[in-house]
Amino acid sequence: MALRRSKTAASLARTSLSVACWLFVALLASAADLPTVHVDTANVVGPRQLEKQTQASVIRDYLESWQSMGRALGENRIDLLDRFFVGAAKEKLADTIREQQKLDIKVGYHDRSHNLKIAFYSPEGLSIQLLDTVEYDVEIVDADNSHVTERLRSRYVALLTPAERRWEVRILQAVPDSLGFAEPAAQQAVKGRQ
Repeated sequence: MALRRSKTAASLARTSLSVACWLFVALLASAADLPTVHVDTANVVGPRQLEKQTQASVIRDYLESWQSMGRALGENRIDLLDRFFVGAAKEKLADTIREQQKLDIKVGYHDRSHNLKIAFYSPEGLSIQLLDTVEYDVEIVDADNSHVTERLRSRYVALLTPAERRWEVRILQAVPDSLGFAEPAAQQAVKGRQ
């Protein structure tokens, strides 16, 4: 009887260890998937000082909006934009998803790094403007399941406004410049198929 309990305990310990190892590997994999982030807060324009807690929540929500956008575009699901996007940003992204659906393609974004500069914080605390140089992978999948993946680097201007529980992206605009930064790949793919 004691031997049977010992074997059962050993089996349970091996199973627990195995589950713990798989969880550890999953955590490492998800951590490796997170983008690197550099934030420049020097020279923030505006009469208000940006509090550390506000800065942290703006950056967290902005980065999560990129994850949401990547999933929404990759799965052609407008509803995935609801949590982080409003106004012009949401309308533009929803239009892009509708175009992708018509063309029977999916364009997934996976952000690799963000170099953020907080450029403006409004006097009332009702908006924050970010400048972002982002490096990301774009994966285009067509109806035949053909995959094309490309790494791009682009500059964006984002305007975020506070909502009840988070900051929402109201404007997300690519900014072309003389260094050859690309426009969003989803727009390139849609233009290329028209």
